[in-house]
Amino acid sequence: MRLFSRLATEQNSIAIKAENMTARSISLDTVWYQGRFPAKFLLPLSWVFRGVVELRRFFYRAGWIKNRRLPVPVIIVGNISVGGTGKTPLIIALTKLLKENGYKPGVISRGYGGEVRGAPVKVDPSGNAAIVGDEPLLLSKHSDCPVAVGANRFEAGRLLLEQDGCDVILSDDGLQHYKLARDIEIAVVDSERQFGNGFCLPAGPLREPVERLSEVDFIIENGTKTEDERFSMTLNGDMAVNLTTGSAKPLQDFIGLSCHALAGIGNPDRFFNKLNAAGLHCINHKFPDHYSYRADDIEFGECPVLMTEKDAVKCFDFANDTHWYVPVTAQLEPAFKNRFLTLLREKYDGYKIT
Repeated sequence: MRLFSRLATEQNSIAIKAENMTARSISLDTVWYQGRFPAKFLLPLSWVFRGVVELRRFFYRAGWIKNRRLPVPVIIVGNISVGGTGKTPLIIALTKLLKENGYKPGVISRGYGGEVRGAPVKVDPSGNAAIVGDEPLLLSKHSDCPVAVGANRFEAGRLLLEQDGCDVILSDDGLQHYKLARDIEIAVVDSERQFGNGFCLPAGPLREPVERLSEVDFIIENGTKTEDERFSMTLNGDMAVNLTTGSAKPLQDFIGLSCHALAGIGNPDRFFNKLNAAGLHCINHKFPDHYSYRADDIEFGECPVLMTEKDAVKCFDFANDTHWYVPVTAQLEPAFKNRFLTLLREKYDGYKIT
């Protein structure tokens, strides 16, 4: 059983180390997403990683490693690839949908990039991204529901149940966190990059094989959906907000200006392409996902600088009036909303019966 317990944490440990190493490597990103064949020495490592993934999942499904279940429905919003795919705006949209339908949701997160290591903590909307993580801070600011971060997602969920009386829990990421039992799984896919070269880490970007998607309840594509059984999500946002004054103006006001754009997200090109589609021609600067910015990273003289809101929450302390962020909101298909609420109602009724 000790071996099984170790395997229960091995996949996440390997994935985190691989993300830290590869997020800073442009050459590996090129290998993953631009059709380059991976270096031969990476393929055996990828096969070992995949073997650990599948063995670990087998142990959970066989009941040899036990998971823990909260007394309310748990919804996982995750992905099978490293890097961001649009989970944060989707979770915000789901919390609003749940509240509109009479639920009291709470959000739990591991707090990637933050400093929380021990017992879970609640996230204050005015908190520090360096402590709780950039995505949990955004979730707290915009979801209007309680958010807790911690490596132990079960304890984070229990904290929200005890302190806030939540009746449904949304887990930010955690598709591979099998220690927490789940009722609904939603996998988010970047419609532009999909699954890269299709290999698992470190030869490719996958945390789990593509076949894992056949087991989730919903697949959401960030962008135009590529398969009929999936659902599309559109991220809308045509305004820029100043980091120091809070004033907002249309993106069109930046047309013709000499601008810089920066992004430290899973797919920076999505943000840059959005600005380009709005008529802006920016000098683009890519940073690793969850990058901790310094003042000199975002200084470009008097030129306007545009960034994502995920980047902005780490730059407020040293920003000036040349810095702007572009907030986005997720628009979901009505068909998805109906099917999601129907499935949740079935799960929720099951909890009430027991």
